[in-house]
Amino acid sequence: MVYRYVAIGDSLTVGTGALLGTGFVPLYRRMAEMNVRTFVSMENMGVNGLMSGEMLQMISSHPRVRQSLREADIITISIGGNDLIRTFKASNGIPNASKMTQVLGETRSNVSQIMRHIRQLKGNHEYMVRSIGLYNPYPQATEAAYWVRQYNSFLNGAGSGNYACAQVYDRFEGRERELLFWDRVHPNARGYRVIAEQLNRTGYYPFS
Repeated sequence: MVYRYVAIGDSLTVGTGALLGTGFVPLYRRMAEMNVRTFVSMENMGVNGLMSGEMLQMISSHPRVRQSLREADIITISIGGNDLIRTFKASNGIPNASKMTQVLGETRSNVSQIMRHIRQLKGNHEYMVRSIGLYNPYPQATEAAYWVRQYNSFLNGAGSGNYACAQVYDRFEGRERELLFWDRVHPNARGYRVIAEQLNRTGYYPFS
């Protein structure tokens, strides 16, 4: 018996900011293996800079991506950070509330559609989906914290049954110097370990 783990998402899924093999994907694969007690194969479909609209495009129309997800038992998703960061950067760190509300709304809509596509691809096969909540890469900006929290509370309820969100916000808060890479946006190896541990904490229903 082999379980298939497919990771899809942005630079966090790629593991940017950490040496090869120290991103959360390989770490989580090993944790999953210990919990489901059988070999877990891994496919990493991370893309640096991926936006939620682009992921929706991939999942709705890219045959290879759709096939991988159809065959996956365990799926992790990291998305949404770039949508918020890009808007935040474009406003020089002082985002206009209506612009942020609009971007948040579009991102949430994209993620809801992504989840719907995955449900359709999986039909009634057993599988589990885990999304990864955002940490705040701009701890000095109080506005940023507000929008990140809004998005995280949406992610908590973005799926049902076999879905859970690994929240990392509180684990990173106040520990940014220790957990972020020198670019201050991506996690370092230590930060990725925190993400993998939070994913592991969500359990492995329906597999164990």
